[in-house]
Amino acid sequence: MNLRTEFQKRFGFDGDIREYFAPGRVNLIGEHTDYNGGHVFPCSITIGTYLVARKRNDRKLRFYSENFPELGIIESSLDQFCPNCHDNWKEYPMGMMWTFEQHEHMLSSGYDLFYYGNIPNGAGLSSSSSIDIVTGCMLADMNDFKGITSVQLALLGQYAENHYNGLNCGIMDQFAIANGKKDQAMFLDTATLTCEYVPVQLKNAKILIACSNKKRALTDSKYNERRGECEEALAQIQTIKDINSLGDLTNEEFELVSHVIKRPVCVKRARHAVAENQRTITAVTALKDNNIEEFGKLMNASHISLRDDYEVTGIELDTLVEEAWKCPGVIGSRMTGAGFGGCTISIVEDAYIDQFIENVGNAYEKKIGYAADFYTVEIGDGARRLS
Repeated sequence: MNLRTEFQKRFGFDGDIREYFAPGRVNLIGEHTDYNGGHVFPCSITIGTYLVARKRNDRKLRFYSENFPELGIIESSLDQFCPNCHDNWKEYPMGMMWTFEQHEHMLSSGYDLFYYGNIPNGAGLSSSSSIDIVTGCMLADMNDFKGITSVQLALLGQYAENHYNGLNCGIMDQFAIANGKKDQAMFLDTATLTCEYVPVQLKNAKILIACSNKKRALTDSKYNERRGECEEALAQIQTIKDINSLGDLTNEEFELVSHVIKRPVCVKRARHAVAENQRTITAVTALKDNNIEEFGKLMNASHISLRDDYEVTGIELDTLVEEAWKCPGVIGSRMTGAGFGGCTISIVEDAYIDQFIENVGNAYEKKIGYAADFYTVEIGDGARRLS
């Protein structure tokens, strides 16, 4: 598909037409730690969201998505922002525009916008954050907002999700999408936003995504509930220990203070947040030491914690992971993303990839009743202008 040609079919040929791309992301390990002041280890992938854009000489906004062609061209304007309306997909780019203006990056004109994404919708690979960041990348470029760094772009994307779309998310997705580097994952301390790039060298193995095809909407899920349970646990720990976040605790320190957490469910949520942060730190060290087998074991342990303590997996993700663990050539497998549906990530030796897809796919369809989709992905660069 020639995206510029498709744009011109709908919006005409005149003017300064520009093209942009923002990737999706996959998190290798470190789940539900980003809003708990812990570490995450995501990477941007080579599938994502494409945007073709042109400024207008009025305040009108015209949106078209090749992923939702039945909706046709959706019209709005810079005078019609509606936080938490959840109208349709256009609320993601509009949320980013609203956020720019909230941060005194005023927009003087409207846009014609053509989007196309090759991230499976609802798969947990951050399609919505990819839309946010590609929109922000375009706004910064077309308005010559030179002071907006890629880190600031990520923070603007998080602000849009939190305050316009009503999802109380952390910073990981937006940071990974805005700051990705080819063949490297990001060891990010979410408390300080310090980031170390770590080469991901998987000799004779690949990253394999299994999409459960159970659709989920994060704002309708229990994501915000989990965050609230962690905040409740943190507040109670802070009555006896001076910490800023659960990510400040080691496993041993947590066990010494967990008795002050009143609700057992909050103990479980906090235990995951603390242990997953420590697992992530250990896993990155293992990867630096080329100990991919240890990294895989920690991936497996991450899934068990997400299943038992954080309770965000469900039968679909558990089936994909448990069937993966049975397969030869699997170094590690876990759910990735927020959970409640979405995807798993596995590291699989090249020689066993076809067998993995056949065995896991057949077992999943037999148990769940519909098929999963599988994608071999590569680690790519972050958001950028293409032309």
